[in-house]
Amino acid sequence: MIKTQYKKILLILTLITCLWNALEAQNNDAMEEKIENILSQLTLEEKVAMCHAQSKFSTKGVERLGIPEIWMSDGPHGVRAEISWDDWAYAGWTNDSITAFPALTCLASTFNPELAKDYGFSVGEEARYRKKDILLGPGVNIYRTPMNGRNFEYMGEDPFLASKLVVPYVQGVQKNGVAACVKHFALNNQEHWRDKINVEVSDRALHEIYLPAFKAAVIEGKTWAIMGAYNKFRGTYTTHNPILHKILKTDWAFDGVVVSDWSSAHSTKEAALYGLDMEMGTGTDGLGTTTANHYSNYYLATPFLKMLKSGEIEESLVDDKVRRILRLMFRTTMSSNRPFGRMNNVEHHEVARKVATEGIVLLKNDNNFFPIQDKKGLTIAVIGENATRTMTAGGGSSELKPKFEISPLEGIKARYKNAKIIHTMGFASGRSVYDEVLPSPYDADSLKVEAIEIAKKADIVLFVGGLSKSHLQDCEGDDRQQYHLPFGQEELLKEIKAVNKNLGMILLTGNAVEMSWLDKVDGLIQGWYLGSMAGHALADVISGDVNPSGKLPFSFPAKLEDNAAHSFGALSYPGDGTNQYYKEDILVGYRWHDTKKIKPLFAFGEGMSYTAFKLSDIQTDKNNYSQNESISVSCTVSNTGEKTGSEVVQVYIGKSKSKVKRALKELKGFQKLEVNSRENVTANIEIPVSALAYYDDTTSNWIIEKGTYTIYVGNASNNISKSLKITIK
Repeated sequence: MIKTQYKKILLILTLITCLWNALEAQNNDAMEEKIENILSQLTLEEKVAMCHAQSKFSTKGVERLGIPEIWMSDGPHGVRAEISWDDWAYAGWTNDSITAFPALTCLASTFNPELAKDYGFSVGEEARYRKKDILLGPGVNIYRTPMNGRNFEYMGEDPFLASKLVVPYVQGVQKNGVAACVKHFALNNQEHWRDKINVEVSDRALHEIYLPAFKAAVIEGKTWAIMGAYNKFRGTYTTHNPILHKILKTDWAFDGVVVSDWSSAHSTKEAALYGLDMEMGTGTDGLGTTTANHYSNYYLATPFLKMLKSGEIEESLVDDKVRRILRLMFRTTMSSNRPFGRMNNVEHHEVARKVATEGIVLLKNDNNFFPIQDKKGLTIAVIGENATRTMTAGGGSSELKPKFEISPLEGIKARYKNAKIIHTMGFASGRSVYDEVLPSPYDADSLKVEAIEIAKKADIVLFVGGLSKSHLQDCEGDDRQQYHLPFGQEELLKEIKAVNKNLGMILLTGNAVEMSWLDKVDGLIQGWYLGSMAGHALADVISGDVNPSGKLPFSFPAKLEDNAAHSFGALSYPGDGTNQYYKEDILVGYRWHDTKKIKPLFAFGEGMSYTAFKLSDIQTDKNNYSQNESISVSCTVSNTGEKTGSEVVQVYIGKSKSKVKRALKELKGFQKLEVNSRENVTANIEIPVSALAYYDDTTSNWIIEKGTYTIYVGNASNNISKSLKITIK
């Protein structure tokens, strides 16, 4: 009886899916017919004008045909303040303050695809309210080195994790009639020399490590836009590289628009031939100090028009670009059922806080230092500039102008009504202006003396330190120059520990850092850049109102040389100024640490809780699989502690005795589950056998090896509860 009802339900769902697909196909056919009709009415000059900027963040429409402009905005963590028409100065609007969402490293730490969809939908609503047609994000470049100044904008070191989070993010944004523009395609894994460095990497590493998240965004997420990168790949700039046409538009059948990063186009003919559709930001101004950089002089402007008129470039190339641009318009600014959007509403603040609390990672908790109870007579010293410094300003193009930003100190004071909270800066960084770091106006010795005196008076010290979004830290434009904490924080931590044994660290960074001071702190929370609700989210976790469940989306090497890219010397990172060789190949992040048996300081997927979990009854549905099947992995997750909490079951798979070089294991599935105290839940994770394929350089194809594979199930890459053997026929 139950089986019969189940079959009926499946039949109904299949029919609904078929009807939906038929309706979607009909709508697409109608849209394509309209596009062809418009295309036939456009002059060559009008077509070319649609392919390049008319201002810093917009492109032209065609007034006589009622075709609107396209407006776009940074960035992945919130909609950037309005920029002037012709230069990078802010326009000075008073109504462009938004909700700042946590940085994407934090989102990645949640291991929660549903939350990624809420995040994308919320930021998409704000972009729609601000009348934007393209949101320039999310970023899915792989975390290759902890020195990359822009890592905080990306989703970590693992292509599978990034793929699983980028798809719902894109879908969430685009529900609002706003295009997600996934960036930066491809291999933009450092900021130093980003505008000229030529990356040499194997086809296998390209396809297995650096492209999967883009592929998922295109094929599963159906993103409407992709942004090119600054760097070169095999001698050609990636913004107009043959991989755009071959991989993106042919192999993946991407039907959207390729947008240049600002000033990343360098050639008219290559841009025309190899897939750039919309050129943005070339030069420095439009109608400012010189006409040399006027929009009409862009590569896809007058030079493009001349080549088309001379016959050097076929008109079919510009037609393809305009079709894509019109398709984008019908999905966004010319859509008939586009919602209105919302901004700074309670629901967005709740999503920002939820992402922040789920992304915060507890890394050390000796003697249950956290959570800290709020009680009368308790004095908590909050020490550190990062307790009060804004973390939404700075960082480059992703900087934000939030309606409000709750600092860590404000959040702690709001939560701790009974305890006495005292604060001092302890250290002070300089402020950056573009690519220059200004010296701090404060005397470092005086700040240190005051911090030590306050620490003596407190029962507990919370040191809020880390990095900031200033030049040469977590910031676009260049990379970090040191792996350790800057501005004397390490020495200050040691001196505070000498006068107060109860010391906890709140680390605000978008990157891994060296931790020679780790033995000096009893508790360590990785806090990221958490946006508008930062202080409340941190207080939620510090107090125990929220049980931490974040997991690291990248490895923390104990020393910089333990990182794969750095282990091969300067030619691997940062290169010689001209070329760079990814000598670690596919062994990025935990793949390197596991395979080479180099113990990280903290491992990918690692993160503690205020309760305790146990994984048991770990099994697969069978032992032998054919190549068109899926592997079903199940286990019981038991909460053996006293608090309700969430655990992330992680499934890695490896193959020994392979005919090709392989990592010891690779993440192939995960599931986040909330479990009540003293209760059990069952995790079920499905992994297609096709996901075990490697990319064969010799045939340019994906190959599934037959033979024995090992399945590793645990709650971190370095904490495996059980290993299982399976066979692929």
